[in-house]
Amino acid sequence: MKDLKTKQFQILTDINLAWKLMTDVYDHEETNGQAAPFFEYAIISSWLDKDYLRLNRFWMDGSLPVAFVFYEQPVTSTYFVLRPGYEFLAAEMIEYAETAYPKFEETRELIFSSGQTALIEEAKKRGYRVEYEETDRIFDLREGKLDYKLPEGYHFVDAKNSDPLKSAKCLWDGFNSEEFGEFKDWDIPTKNGGLSPHELYQNVLCATISPSPHATYDYTVIIADENEEYVCFSGMWWVPENRLAYMEPLCTVPSHQHKGLAAAALSRHDEVMRELGAEILTGGGNEFYKKIGYQKVHIRLHMKK
Repeated sequence: MKDLKTKQFQILTDINLAWKLMTDVYDHEETNGQAAPFFEYAIISSWLDKDYLRLNRFWMDGSLPVAFVFYEQPVTSTYFVLRPGYEFLAAEMIEYAETAYPKFEETRELIFSSGQTALIEEAKKRGYRVEYEETDRIFDLREGKLDYKLPEGYHFVDAKNSDPLKSAKCLWDGFNSEEFGEFKDWDIPTKNGGLSPHELYQNVLCATISPSPHATYDYTVIIADENEEYVCFSGMWWVPENRLAYMEPLCTVPSHQHKGLAAAALSRHDEVMRELGAEILTGGGNEFYKKIGYQKVHIRLHMKK
């Protein structure tokens, strides 16, 4: 067995370490774990409970990161990234996930990409079974093209010169307004780690001024109506080393839904990212993606004892 060491994650110094490992081992089937933006998008978001980030752990072969255990939301949901050739670490990684993180009231959940066979088999030995499968759709730009036109009465906004307050309002209205009320209600209480409109505005403003190390906000697609109100927002993480166009987040203001705006936004991503050399455009689990022509899927297995 190789002489490996472990390292606890430190948010101020190790974002690049996680990015290196996750881009090194990534393939379009996510055989070795999640794409790099999955982790970085979470740790820069206020909905993530950051109190336990120090418990995330790397395994290092010299200066080379070869494995990573981390949580998303909630803390009891654990993910794994494993470099090929180091499958012998599977048992140690799962044991760490079981013992290092707080348990709270939720059942510990291990989440694997369907191709992480060494980790899945080790989890089964320890009594874990598949609770359910989560499907995310992806669009292979090598096999098709998204070409949905922007509906009349709407126009694209230059992301480089966009208004962060309007972006925050669009995100609030698209994700939260039906449950928590209008964006103007600045004192709406939050629950389950959700953001108030004020917090969301601060997030968008900070991202504009001081983005995360690998975010590519210039490729964000924003759609406005005739009154210059932002009504559709689609973020984009361009990962050139993986030829990956990672879309996150996507929302449309409820009063403007079912008009083809999201399909037009993704078609704009197709046009721009294809020219940069992207091969895969990610989507989500909603049937909407299948309806507009996303051809392939990623399957994540959620396993519990």
